[in-house]
Amino acid sequence: MENSTQQVELQIPESSRQISGDDDTINTNQQQQISRRSNKHYGWWFRIFLYIIFLLVGQSAATLLGRFYYDEGGNSKWMATFVQSAGFPILLPLFFLFKSSKNTAFQSRKKPSRSSLFLIYLFFGLMLAGDNLMYSYGLLYLPVSTYSLICASQLAFNCLFSLLLNAQKFTALILNSVVIVTISAALLAVHSESDISTKLSAGKYAIGFVCTVAASATYALYLSLLELTFKRVIKSETFDTILKMQVFPSFIASCACVVGLYASGEIRILTAEMNGFNKGEISYLMTLIWTAVLWQICCIGLLGLIFEVSSLFSNVISTLGLPALPVLAVIFFHDKMDGEKVIALLLAVWGFLSYVYQNYLDDSKAKSSKSEENEVTTITH
Repeated sequence: MENSTQQVELQIPESSRQISGDDDTINTNQQQQISRRSNKHYGWWFRIFLYIIFLLVGQSAATLLGRFYYDEGGNSKWMATFVQSAGFPILLPLFFLFKSSKNTAFQSRKKPSRSSLFLIYLFFGLMLAGDNLMYSYGLLYLPVSTYSLICASQLAFNCLFSLLLNAQKFTALILNSVVIVTISAALLAVHSESDISTKLSAGKYAIGFVCTVAASATYALYLSLLELTFKRVIKSETFDTILKMQVFPSFIASCACVVGLYASGEIRILTAEMNGFNKGEISYLMTLIWTAVLWQICCIGLLGLIFEVSSLFSNVISTLGLPALPVLAVIFFHDKMDGEKVIALLLAVWGFLSYVYQNYLDDSKAKSSKSEENEVTTITH
């Protein structure tokens, strides 16, 4: 009896250990999967945060330097346009750093032909050159505060093109964001007399306003077409793809600007412009160089957000930096911050917060859906 009792007692722990071992294996596998998903999620958020910093810092600093160039004696529209795309060589070393990070799972997909890629780069390059030229005219004829707030209309245009080209879903909050930001820009157009100085005619102010609005619309179309190209034509998920979509169109845009410099005759006045720059020749060169570098940093952040999320999200983040520019313009360039600009600034912030809250709701809904799917999967297994 004692021996049988001992055998039974020994058998029960053995089976328990076997079941417990299976449970431990399942739990370990689930924990490893959760850990991998968490690491991937944190890595994604880190990239998003980095791209946002690149976009906001690059955009704000480059815009202020562009205004500084005009205020201190610069007058070449084509040179101001050229530096917005000419900094692409600083990105070339990144091709070697990220060459080995290509995901082989996507290399088997059918890639577009070289002729198709050339046409894509040519189209985006010429489009970028024309858009940068309009922005240069706008920055020349408008104060930084007015210029930056008018640029907020880019969000409304991007929403429209995202709806038509990228199948973007609209909600009441997104619509509210679009309407509010549009009203913010329109308010500056109606109350523009306070910004027209004796040195600037009403006609030039109107040209600056129209060029800035047209540039905002063109750039919104540019972003939506980029997103469409990433998803429908290139179909690649590597950082190398982002670099190519920045470097090659920038090279073409720079070539177009060089042609514009010679065709307009502005190439002949650049030496005199540098010699007559109020802060000196070194300051002139450093202004152009750092403007070019900062615009490339901004574009990398912009393209990264398009690649990781959407063109509309990248535009919303870009709009986030616009309300800060009038404040910086008051500090550095002594622009007037009158009542109309304050109201326009508050409306722009309101529109931005409406869109951010909508993204928060979408993210919460997506997380709840994923958790429900994981629970169903766990129960099934």
